[in-house]
Amino acid sequence: MDRAQELWEELARAPRAFTPHAVHVIVSPDSGLCPPGWGGAVSLGDSAVVTVPSARTAAAVRAAVSDLPAAALTDPASVSAVLPVTGILGPAALAYASPEGFRPAVGASSAVERLPAGHPALRILEEEAGRSDSAEASLHEITSPAFVVREHGRVVAAAGHRTWPCRTAHISVLTAPGSRGRGLARTAASAAVAEALSAGLLPQWRARPPASRRVAAALGFEELGAQLSFELP
Repeated sequence: MDRAQELWEELARAPRAFTPHAVHVIVSPDSGLCPPGWGGAVSLGDSAVVTVPSARTAAAVRAAVSDLPAAALTDPASVSAVLPVTGILGPAALAYASPEGFRPAVGASSAVERLPAGHPALRILEEEAGRSDSAEASLHEITSPAFVVREHGRVVAAAGHRTWPCRTAHISVLTAPGSRGRGLARTAASAAVAEALSAGLLPQWRARPPASRRVAAALGFEELGAQLSFELP
């Protein structure tokens, strides 16, 4: 939890923003919690941080969310009930794996091949998966090698991680549409997570789809909070 909070404080440009049992609304025009000009909220445990682009917006948001618990700040219905939002992104669950809690997929090391991050086979997989799923996975952003599963010579699942601040490894995983539901995402992701842990990094799994969250849980990731972005008039 401490490392996760340190990461999101760094992204929010707000050191020591998380305090127990509290919600802090902070003016941070350069926040990495949300698109430029939006509000961003991250809840971790019983505390939350909300970043907004201006002091005037901060005053309005503080007044509106003063009675909400931390978890409600990343719930679209709760936020929409107290603020005149014009757009919402998320929520995305934030889950993390420790060396002690990690549950590697059985036989993953022998079933997985390592490829360079920019390998053409990964672009073919992204095209097959479609724009929406590829954007969700962000496989094109990984800075680690790609860990892939092939069938009949074709890459049908791939995973890797992108270096984030505070020695965090942000996990990306993508499976071809016709190959889902067979544990291939777990196999590929297991190799990527193992590589991150061996380098002393904190694996982070940020996901919206329930299927992706189930893969993370199967690998031993623990959901500690969530992230939500919202646009105000």
